[in-house]
Amino acid sequence: MQQKHVLLLMYKLNTVNKMAKEISENTVVGLSLKTLGAIIAGVGVITLGYFDLQAGIEEAKLLPPAEIGRMEYDLKDQLVRETIMNTQNDVGDIKKQLDKIEERLFEMK
Repeated sequence: MQQKHVLLLMYKLNTVNKMAKEISENTVVGLSLKTLGAIIAGVGVITLGYFDLQAGIEEAKLLPPAEIGRMEYDLKDQLVRETIMNTQNDVGDIKKQLDKIEERLFEMK
């Protein structure tokens, strides 16, 4: 029984050794010109994108920090307050409609 396992192991090792090849100058890689061109173009696009991003970061570092002026702050504050008031009015309208619906529901019973 043990001899069968040893023979099987030796067979598998021999098969693996036949499958393994060394990479050398004579190694042939089966890539079409279209695939090779696509790989080169992809690497080029990624490289150009990286350098463009780095240039944009350097340019942004030179810009002064954005300042929010008093007028802009006041306009935003006013917009927020108006939105709150509009929401409050909408809630009041919805309450009135709900009351009418409840009245009609009780009248139907």
